[in-house]
Amino acid sequence: MQFVQGLPKGIYVGQTQVHHEKTLATKTPELAGFNLALHVNDDSQRVQQHRMALLEEFSCYGVQKVTWMTQTHSTICHTINAEIPFNALEGDGLVTQTAGHALMMMTADCLPVVLGNAEGTEIANLHAGWRGLANGIIETTIETMQSPPAWAWLGAAICQDSFEIGAEVKQAFCTKYPELDRAFKVGIKADKFYADLYAIARYILALQGVKTVLGGDQCSYLQAKDYFSYRRAPKTGRMATFVFMA
Repeated sequence: MQFVQGLPKGIYVGQTQVHHEKTLATKTPELAGFNLALHVNDDSQRVQQHRMALLEEFSCYGVQKVTWMTQTHSTICHTINAEIPFNALEGDGLVTQTAGHALMMMTADCLPVVLGNAEGTEIANLHAGWRGLANGIIETTIETMQSPPAWAWLGAAICQDSFEIGAEVKQAFCTKYPELDRAFKVGIKADKFYADLYAIARYILALQGVKTVLGGDQCSYLQAKDYFSYRRAPKTGRMATFVFMA
């Protein structure tokens, strides 16, 4: 498993990929690969075994807890330091100040954003589709944190040339942030544009004072061997972005 370099000591960040050494076989070809989502009609036992395999890999770094969410394309963010609740939390952001607690976020074209402070004592993980970005999931997560984030990492998401959207999506961003007009390219079809999720996230992070932004150089849609993509194939699995403090 590969971790992101250049982060504070003891912080581990990464993203799973389609191919994983502990992937189990499936009778559903569309879900082949290391799927970690329970909501895509995969065999639940298979998914849970994949999740347990990840926990086993994290355990050598002292990870004892893993928190997943029921993601809703919202701006809801939870701080979780105590015991994991029995029922899955609904929302799209997680914050913790507890070492050994891995925060998980699933995507298949949406943008995963990981945040952390300079001291390496607080981390956050959030799911940013265009709705979440437009409505303020980054801003809400930063407000939830106890300390200002000093760095961010952007996981694999759909790249601009593959992400066609309607005029209403562009308007949702540019009404709030007129400067984001440059994050959209005119499409071939009438009233269609191509949105750059990475550029949008970097702009919002800069406004929030986050000066170090890593990642943002992958495409879930084009890199079919590495990542799941809902736009490429609606019936597909989900990869997970993770962050934990050892």
